[in-house]
Amino acid sequence: MARTPRGKLDLDPATVRQARSLARKVGRPIVRIAQQHTTVSVERATLRLAGLEGADAEGSPWVNRLVDVVRADVGLEHGVALPVWDALRRAEGADLRELAEKASAGSVTFRLPEGQDAKRARAAAAKAVGGGIKRIDARRRERERLIKRVGDAPATPWIYLIVATGDIYEDIPQAQAAAREGADVIAVIRSTGQSLLDFVPEGATREGFAGTYATQENFRLMRAALDETSKELGRYVRLTNYASGLCMPEIAALAGLERLDMMLNDSMYGILFRDINPIRTFVDQRFSRQVHARAGIIINTGEDNYLTTADAVGAAHTVTTSQLLNEYFAKEAGLENWQLGLGHAFEIDPDIPDSFRLELAHAMLARDLFPDAPLKWMPPTRHMTGDVFRGYLLDGFFNLVGALTGQGILLVGMMTEAVVTPWLSDRDLALQNVRYVMNAAGNLREDFRPEPDGFIAQRARQVLAETIDLMEKIADEPVSANQSAPLLEAIADGTFGLMKRPADKGRGLEGVARKARDYWNPASEILEAT
Repeated sequence: MARTPRGKLDLDPATVRQARSLARKVGRPIVRIAQQHTTVSVERATLRLAGLEGADAEGSPWVNRLVDVVRADVGLEHGVALPVWDALRRAEGADLRELAEKASAGSVTFRLPEGQDAKRARAAAAKAVGGGIKRIDARRRERERLIKRVGDAPATPWIYLIVATGDIYEDIPQAQAAAREGADVIAVIRSTGQSLLDFVPEGATREGFAGTYATQENFRLMRAALDETSKELGRYVRLTNYASGLCMPEIAALAGLERLDMMLNDSMYGILFRDINPIRTFVDQRFSRQVHARAGIIINTGEDNYLTTADAVGAAHTVTTSQLLNEYFAKEAGLENWQLGLGHAFEIDPDIPDSFRLELAHAMLARDLFPDAPLKWMPPTRHMTGDVFRGYLLDGFFNLVGALTGQGILLVGMMTEAVVTPWLSDRDLALQNVRYVMNAAGNLREDFRPEPDGFIAQRARQVLAETIDLMEKIADEPVSANQSAPLLEAIADGTFGLMKRPADKGRGLEGVARKARDYWNPASEILEAT
């Protein structure tokens, strides 16, 4: 019986189904672990959804203060909602802010309510947190109305540009200028090291390092500025930030409340490249993705980072493996295909023979495996040198692969990428490069189809076969006494990005708690129902 062709590579549908089946097999134990645990950041995000904002005189957020005291009194394993709203019903505070202030001063003792007290606390908590989720729903509808009223970017790929001055008030005019020059997506790079902070800073910030702190006020300011520019240009300009690190769930909640459109949100990036505890990361990413699903936010995953530490040819199958796992985790959390900005990158050494054909094969494989996802295509960085002419040519080749393979989100490459912080003039030249390639070859994908048994198709099938082999190996990984998921063993062995990250180590482990039988979280209850 003849096979039904799939995409331009004519991948065997049975092989593709096998790959996804293995991703589910590898991913399911991780989901169970995430369902069995909570973290301080999940609980703080719940309080943020209920409206708790602000920080004390030392800059410590009230959500941190309140969760720390509740945890000390009754533990984290029951969730903070019932103890907190029980205290409010007992008039320990007029509102969450006052309760947090009194708790941090040591004048409130929390308890686990029972009987009618528990029932009333549950109803009050559900109403308060549900109100925050309704605000996220309203912001999603607001986005849809704005796109309908002012117009959308005319076509993909969306041109994605980075702003990273460290000062939100400098970022805003730069972001607006970038949008006027053709950017469809503005990414405000987060200050170096913020992913390792176990709190979200408050207010507008002006002193970031190689980026600007992700705060609710910074989100609000940039979103308002880009809304003005969207109306000026007649197309909606999207805003991106980072829901990663130790505060992933909180930043996701703030992004939903302030109508961000995309968030960097990878299932393993924090584990591999920030040494954040694997359990903490998987618990936090599941909750954050449930928020993103509700908010209509597109996630961007971080597979491109693997190729900055591992060989882009030899490790190509680890990228595809991670994409399939990211897809499984995302869909399990409620995200749809149009929200999956799965990552990959143009990082093969240009001195390797047929490097361009190899890049094309890898990009086509991603496009054929995920035909409805707005793939995020990342420019060359690892092999950029001080030769700006060579760098400009590499970026042109990168843009051409993007045109040939229909990438959905194209991060603009700079000719001095990874050598210096690019000048604004570099950005202008980079945008000229993108415009030239897209104007000259943007529809070339319609005409291009590789030979069924040619180099590109064979290379793509080889990478897919290696992906299946790797996932079969992971699925069959013997689980040690203190583990419950083969993927955790694979991560500990250095399978991805050559980084070895044991599940019982890493930053943030102390913020993880196994749920008790009576655990309850109103945000999780609402989001799970979604």
